[in-house]
This record gives sequence, structure tokens and C-alpha cells, in this order.
Amino acid sequence: MIMTDERTDLSDLVRGRRAELRLGLRGLAERCIDPENPAAGSLWTRTTLNTLEIGKIKPPRLPELRALAQGLDLQLGKVQDAAGAQFFGIDTMWSASGEARAFVERADRMTPDQRAQLMRLIDAFTQEPGD
Repeated sequence: MIMTDERTDLSDLVRGRRAELRLGLRGLAERCIDPENPAAGSLWTRTTLNTLEIGKIKPPRLPELRALAQGLDLQLGKVQDAAGAQFFGIDTMWSASGEARAFVERADRMTPDQRAQLMRLIDAFTQEPGD
């Protein structure tokens, strides 16, 4: 499946973080090693990373996302959230406490009032009984 939607969350994350780290595509590719299987070597090539940055790539699999997180020096969850948004239109919304989260389809299209209502619902799951 090649991305056909207008979302570019993962592409933007990679492009922006690569700039912050002052890495070229080749340098980033060399760092993209799955920490759970380092013997496999880099799971990303310069060409594939370029294709990701311009938004013309299939959704990466979990080992590729782990390797990308490693290469970008980011938490895996941040990379997974961006991939979910770009490729599947799923946004992650966290409670104010950070203890609960919800995966919401097309949260980017919700009104501010709808988002606030959803946040109250998510926060309700982190409250102790009787609070």
C-alpha cells in the first residue's frame, strides 16, 4: 500500500529530525539498525529514506520503525504514532497524566470542542474511583 492521503506525519518527523541531527540520508541510513536485531545491519537505505521523506513509500513494519527510531534517536512510540497517522489516519491522544491513551481515527479532523470532549473522556479513565 502506497500512501495516497495528504498526511505526512512520519515523513515530516524524519525530515525535521534529520535536520536537527545534521545528518545526510546516507548518515541516517547507517544509524538505522534495529536494536532487537543488530546483526541484520541497517534496515534503511539512503534511497528508501529519501522515498519516505517525499511520502511515496509503503508503511514500514515494526523492525523498520525500531531501526528508524534508533537512527533518529527518538522513542519508538513517537515514530509509531507518526507512522500510524501518516499511513492509517490514526492519531494517538494521551490523557493529561500520560497514563492513558486512545487511538482515534482522523482526530486531525475533529473540532476543538470534539477534541476537548474526547480528552475529558480519556482523562476519566485515569481517575481513581470516588475522585
